Parts: sequence; C-alpha cells; structure tokens
Amino acid sequence: MDKNTVLGLVVIAAMLFGFSWYNSSQNKKYAEQKQIEDSIARVRALEQGQPIDVVQGGPVSPANQVVADDSMRVQQYGQALVSARNQQEQTYTVENDMMIVTFSNKGGKVVGVELKDYRKYSGDNVQMYAPKSARFDMEFFIRPSVLSNDVRVNTDDYYFTTDMAESVVLSESETQQQVSMKLYMDSTSYMEYLYTIHKDDYMMDFDVRFVNMDNIMSNQSDVVFSWSSIGPQNEKGFQNENNYTTISYKYPSKNSVENIGMSEGIKEETENSAVQWVAFKQQFFSSIFIADDNFQNVSMKYDTYDPGNVNIKKFDASLTTEFNKSTTEYKFHFYYGPNKYSILKKYDIEAQKIIPLGGNIIGIVNRWVVIPVFDWLEKTGISYGIIILILTFIIKIIIFPLTYRSYLSTAKMRLLKPEMDELAAKYPKQEDAMKRQQATMELYKRAGVNPMGGCLPLLIQFPILIAMFRFFPASIELRGESFLWADDLSSYDSILQLPFNIPFYGDHVSLLTLLMAVSMHITARINYAMQPATQGQPGMGSMKFMMLWMMPIMLLAWFNNYASGLSYYYLLSNLITMGQTFGFRYIVNDEKLHARMKQNAAKKKPAKKKSKWQQRYEEMLKEQQRQQNAKKK
Repeated sequence: MDKNTVLGLVVIAAMLFGFSWYNSSQNKKYAEQKQIEDSIARVRALEQGQPIDVVQGGPVSPANQVVADDSMRVQQYGQALVSARNQQEQTYTVENDMMIVTFSNKGGKVVGVELKDYRKYSGDNVQMYAPKSARFDMEFFIRPSVLSNDVRVNTDDYYFTTDMAESVVLSESETQQQVSMKLYMDSTSYMEYLYTIHKDDYMMDFDVRFVNMDNIMSNQSDVVFSWSSIGPQNEKGFQNENNYTTISYKYPSKNSVENIGMSEGIKEETENSAVQWVAFKQQFFSSIFIADDNFQNVSMKYDTYDPGNVNIKKFDASLTTEFNKSTTEYKFHFYYGPNKYSILKKYDIEAQKIIPLGGNIIGIVNRWVVIPVFDWLEKTGISYGIIILILTFIIKIIIFPLTYRSYLSTAKMRLLKPEMDELAAKYPKQEDAMKRQQATMELYKRAGVNPMGGCLPLLIQFPILIAMFRFFPASIELRGESFLWADDLSSYDSILQLPFNIPFYGDHVSLLTLLMAVSMHITARINYAMQPATQGQPGMGSMKFMMLWMMPIMLLAWFNNYASGLSYYYLLSNLITMGQTFGFRYIVNDEKLHARMKQNAAKKKPAKKKSKWQQRYEEMLKEQQRQQNAKKK
C-alpha cells in the first residue's frame, strides 16, 4: 500500500469520526431542548386544566427531568422564585401576654396559635388550629419579562425569607413586635407579609406590601386569598361544641352578623357582595380574618368530623379582594382569641355578635341586663355557682310584681269556680256556648278579673327564660368553672356513664338536668292544682299531660348534653317559684280576696271605654253567634 493510499484512508476516517461526533452532539442538544419544551407544555397544560399528552421519545432520567423543569421555571418565573421553591421549612414564634403565635417561612403564614389563659378540657393550652392543618395562600399573576407570558403565583408554594429570631418574647418595655416575611421576584422586587403582634391583644395586624413590583404585576383586578384550618375539639362534649361551631361573616353595611348554619355534615355558601370579615367560629374561640377595605366576595365551606374524633370541623374560605397596581399596601387583621363579649366589643366591628345571645328583645335582655350583672358579680371573686344563684334571685326580684299579679289573677279565677259551675248548669247545651261565654265575660267584668291576667305576666317573663337559655351555653366565663359535682358549668355534668347510647338522650346521666326536670314537674303540678276552674273543660286532659309529663321529659332529653349551668339556673328558678307560691298562699287570704271581689261586683261602676281586645273579643262572639243562627235556619 503506497503512501497516498494510506493518507486517503486517514482523511476518510477523520471525516467519519468528526461527522459522528458532531451528529451526537447535535442530538444531545436537541434532546435537552425537547425536554425543556415538553416540561413547559406540561406545566402550561396543568395551569390551564388541560390533559397532558404523552411526550414521544425515549425515557427521561429523573435527574435530567429536574434540570429541565427548573430550566423551564426559570424562563417562566425567574431565578428568584425558582430558588424560593427549593428551601427547607422553618418555624418562628412570637409570644405576648395573651398568646404564642407560630409562623412558617413556607407561605409566610401563621401555622399555630396557643392561648395562654385558656385550657382545653384535656388540660393543655387551647390551640386555635389543629397541628399541620393551617393553610394560607394568596394567588396573583406576574409577568417577569416583556416577552414572557402571565404566570400564576401561589404564595403557599414558596419559602419566604425573614431575619427574625426563632423565638421572640415581648418584654415589659415592648408594646409590639413585627414579623416581616418576604418573597422575592428578583433582586429588587418582592412581596412582603408584615405581621404586628401587640403586647396585650388577641388582634394582630397583617399588611400585604408590593415593593418595586408595578412593572412585574400583571393587569388584574383582584387577588384571591385561600384560608383553611381544622378546628380541634376543646370542650368536654363533642355534640354541644359542634352545635356552636360554624363560619360567621359580616356585611360592611349591616350591624348584624350572619353564619352559614350550625349543623353536622358539609355546609357551604357563596356571597357575591362585599364582606368585612370572615370568622372560623367554635363554641368559645374564633379565628377572624378582617379586611380594612372589605373583601369583594367570599366562598365558605365546612365539613364536620364524626363524634369521637379529636377535631370538630374543617374550615375553608376563599376571599377575593380588589387589586390596583398603583396601590402598594393592603391592610388586614387577624383575631385569634376567646368569644368573650367585652373583648370582642372593643374592636368596633360587631364581632361580639358572633356570640349567639339572641336577637331583638332576647338579645337586649342579655346585653343590657344579664351580662352587666354577671360581669359585676364576677369581679367579687366568688364561686360561679353562687354567682348564678345571686343572678337568679336578682331576676326573680325584678319580675316579682309580675309573678304576684299572676298569682292573684289565678287565685281570683279559682274563687270564681262556684259561679262558673252555675253558668255551666244554666247553659248546658252546645248551642248555648255563645251565651255561656258572654255570661262568663260579664262575670269576669263584674268581679274585676282579667282572664289574661295570669298569662300576660308569664309571657313577659318568657324572653328572660329564653335569654338564659342563650346566655349560659355561650358564656365563656363559665368555661372550666366547677361547682358541687359539676366540673365544668359550660358543659354537662355526668354522675353516671352509660355503656350504651340512648337516642335523643345520650350516653350519660346529668344530675342537674334530672333535678331540673323533677322540679319542673312539681312546679307544674302545684300550678295545675291552683286552677280548679279549668278542670273538666275540653282539652284539659291533654294539656295536663303536656305540662306535668311531656315538657319535663322533653327538657330532660334536650338538656342532658347542654351546659350544666343552664340546668342549674332553671332548677334554682323552679325552687324559688315554689317558695314564692307557698309564700303567696300564706300572705293572700282567699276569704278576704273573695269578699273584695263580691264588693267590686256589687258596686255600680261607671261605664268604661272598652279596650280593643274586649271589642275584638265581643265582635268574635257575635260573629260566632250569627254563624250558629244561620246554621239553625
């Protein structure tokens, strides 16, 4: 083989090697670019809610896929946000006189709040959130560069930066502590969560700031907050606590507070109008998210856990607030604390109305009578059982004139029984019913008896009874307070745990509720015995059964899981009523009262203008008489 042949073969070999090397290099670059493009397509498909097509080609290694995805994200979001996704979670705590707040750099959110002055029934401090259940996300859109598309940012996916210490306790000289959490979009542009915790307060300020982001933010009219948590069981009775657990909210134009309902299972509601605040409310504690400039609309939902679970409900809320690129700061607040009327009232946002004290007359009785008296007695430092006893006596003294008038009216009706029997004998036939009624009304008029005199005082007392029913289960002051055998006056007292569950009753025996039902039966029996004039009339048998047996049994089943303080109040009220009745019997002489009634009947009194009630009653009697006469014809 000559020299030229060898040289030719070497050149050919070099050309083949060079072509092979160049082709392999181009294929590798093409594969990497293809992976990046496929990753971009997958992310965009996910963002748009579209199915992801299977990428043609050979398998991609996990390491290469991560590199490709990160490259794609850098192109879309920028290096700062990509770096903010790949950090480690750290928590930080700030403690004031009222609570310990735990923050996480993941999402820059509050992940735990511990109340220092309140204990769970199990003995630990009250936790506003179940562990690892808190989620707080703000969603908005940015455009990192002129050539890029709008991309969505969910703050809960990123790790914020902060320079605060891991644990901070406010000193005596400090009035507040600020926590700054920043999420950088690039070296100079960032979004900041600024929390301000005050020394003696359950309310925490929350400011959202956009720094140097006017050229990065997309053209959007609003941003959306997604807030969720799980409410742990804090009280003794699951059912009773669940009955008072819901999501409440307030319209800025109204002084009232709404809620999505208190029930089991799933409940959800959407309000397409301005809302000032939303509260995840439990029986005695609430987390409230407040907007200074209101939310545009909100969607709320809760899901109830089964009895026996350590949690009560899972709360979710989506809140939209107006956004303007020219506005760089938005002000909000978080309240984490007790549902105590005096505390919530001072914030002047009507938050105290999440406490179910009742509306209209019942609410007025609670807010202007019961709560002030209860707070005044509370300052004395005496036992809450004694406070309830004193409160019961005060209420009974206030309504004593009504009770006395009711007794007198009942006594007069009882003393008229002989005359009533004579009228019944005089008009025994059914067709004479109208005449008997007219004669009865004339008898009442001559004797000076108001047939409604015994009912009206009871009706006036009824709002007070309902006010007490509202007050005691919602009163955090009774929470954890013991009296006699009841270890918590805000929950049921159990002297016997049953090995089975009785429908509508429960799996335990509440002694205070049992005593209340017995006292109610005895009180009803005494009152019924004082009304012989009504015996033998149609329907009185069923009425007697209802008052003597049905009502006590119904309340026994109903109150068995309710606050023992409520049963204790009704028990005291019934006992005092019995004592008043026996006292009235001793004070009021039936013979003297009857003689006075006869004197009144014998007097010729000037004609009085008939009341509207009397006029309507007489017109009704006349109409009934006309109808009967028409039937006879």
